[in-house]
Amino acid sequence: MYNEILILPSPISLESVPYLWQQSNALIFLVNLNDYDIFSTKYLNEVEMEYLEGLQTGYFKKRYIISRTVLKHILCDIIRERPASGISTYKDGYGRVRIRNHSDLYICISYTQSTVVLAISKIEIGVDIELGKTLALKSNLKNLGAKSLLTDDSVNEADLLKIWTLKEAYSKFSNKNMHLIFSKKLDLSGVSYFTYFLDNKYILSIIAYLGSHIIGINHLEKIDCNWD
Repeated sequence: MYNEILILPSPISLESVPYLWQQSNALIFLVNLNDYDIFSTKYLNEVEMEYLEGLQTGYFKKRYIISRTVLKHILCDIIRERPASGISTYKDGYGRVRIRNHSDLYICISYTQSTVVLAISKIEIGVDIELGKTLALKSNLKNLGAKSLLTDDSVNEADLLKIWTLKEAYSKFSNKNMHLIFSKKLDLSGVSYFTYFLDNKYILSIIAYLGSHIIGINHLEKIDCNWD
């Protein structure tokens, strides 16, 4: 049920971002949390710090700090704004990540274990990534309308996880409560959607408005964020 099996090339550098942005409607970056063993909150603003303080575990705090810090460094090369600490993110009333004073940019973030996916787009987009082996952690999937996208009664694990990621991506794209999306049949007739089996490891689903879009997917090299 995957649209495509995709093996990504070697990680790209931050310096490649401006060129890729000119050629694409959306850029999706996979960031390895394990690349960053030193981190600080120097790039977070007051609103972001308040959100950070509400997170309950060190893992959630680390991935939040790193995702926002790396996102801001990417955005520096897209919107030509310096310094990175001057870029402010916030969540709107529906939970979507926004960039203050840049309503033309669409951001979507997804996590799975030590990987963060950062999507920066000129079009509204929703993404979700899962490790293939994490399906066992989602035992309630069958109770959330998993079969609603299928045409027969046979549902294997790959099918279920694909549906899970599509519904997660759609909830982010539509900016609607995830439980509303999972509780009913998902109508994909008005959108473009893709699911990739990525690097023989991940399942990545993407939802965007119906149309022809150029979406670049890459690993991002570890960047020097000057944490000190």
